[in-house]
Amino acid sequence: MKAYEITISLIESNPLIWRRVIIPADVTFRRLHDTIQFSMGWHDYHLYEFGFPDKKLRITNDDQAYEEYKFYTAKYKGKKLSELDDPHGFILRTLETTIKQPARIKIDQFVEDYATIPYVYDFGDDWKHEIVFDKVIDDYQFGYPTCLAGEGNCPPEDVGGLRGYEDFLEAWNDSNHPEHQETLDWANGQHYRKFDIDWINYLLRSCLKLKKVK
Repeated sequence: MKAYEITISLIESNPLIWRRVIIPADVTFRRLHDTIQFSMGWHDYHLYEFGFPDKKLRITNDDQAYEEYKFYTAKYKGKKLSELDDPHGFILRTLETTIKQPARIKIDQFVEDYATIPYVYDFGDDWKHEIVFDKVIDDYQFGYPTCLAGEGNCPPEDVGGLRGYEDFLEAWNDSNHPEHQETLDWANGQHYRKFDIDWINYLLRSCLKLKKVK
């Protein structure tokens, strides 16, 4: 089976939080998203997107944005927008970037053509990731992804982005910090845990093997 070796990094994390993963080539962006979530340690609570600015393309689970794009595309197909139609330019901006759903687009159309693919998870905390294509593997034997290596704990969900994570770690690591115990209790509720490659591979194998690729 053809597969890709990729490296997923959380941009601007310091020390860098990263994972190296093998993923079957014949999968969708939805499966790539699932792989990132399990490999990094996220919990899939929020919206996400893969962006291709040069193609003016967003691949996202933002259903509201997708429905708006589909509605305006159908309404103004073959028509030129007038100022009366779009006084504030909202419709034009909506139509400038094509929006597609991740379960409908396969990654092999993009991975080998791009040195990096940007992925953003949680538009509030704005977790920016970089997916780097490392190499093609021609004889991969499994129908699910495998994590080969990595470093760094995944931040808790809803911690407030990188700055919030820095504040979290300060309280987490300092037993004399006035918010230390509160931070420990909150982190436990958020399932904050150390990077554990065996646990990650268990999740990838057990949770993604049975999913149908659509």
